[in-house]
Amino acid sequence: MQLEDLRRDYLMGGLEEADLDADPISQFEHWLQQAIELQLKDPTAMTVATVDASGQPSQRIVLLKQVDARGFVFFTNYGSRKAQELSANHKISLHFPWHDIERQVKVCGVASKISAAESAKYFLSRPKESQLAAWASHQSHPVSTRQLLMQQVARMKEKFAKGDIPAPDFWGGFRVVPHEIEFWQGGANRLHDRFVYQREGDAWTIARLAP
Repeated sequence: MQLEDLRRDYLMGGLEEADLDADPISQFEHWLQQAIELQLKDPTAMTVATVDASGQPSQRIVLLKQVDARGFVFFTNYGSRKAQELSANHKISLHFPWHDIERQVKVCGVASKISAAESAKYFLSRPKESQLAAWASHQSHPVSTRQLLMQQVARMKEKFAKGDIPAPDFWGGFRVVPHEIEFWQGGANRLHDRFVYQREGDAWTIARLAP
């Protein structure tokens, strides 16, 4: 297989500034709703990129759980690599790859923990099995075998056999407040349409970028 020969054209349609909402969050919500209605697989899946103290970037796939005028929210173990890196460097980038509709969205901003009450409210909405997994897993830390992990899940299931499972104090949400959001629509002959919103005070500017 020759990787340099793998290519396809992007022919699903263009994007003009007149098509865009003046507010990037509203524009994002519109595109996300379209992705959901088209039944794309994992439409809320996003790459989360953080940077460690040495400047080494790291990425992983996380699910977006909330979005509104305040920003983008995801949840994680606060002992995980991404959470530890964000505690030292709040800068973050998100990327939504909607390949089937030839669209991408990139978000740059800063992340901070949401309140414990907000995290607890979401935690209680999760399936019980996911709640138990959050308690059992020391995310990003070495574990010798999967069997050991499952044994820890069993212990948590026994511990919380009665009543609601409380949210762990080591688990919760981050809210990403964006200062830059780029919308990308694939175009023929690699002439893609790209528009970037950049925050200036309380307002947003929009500029077309060369593909």
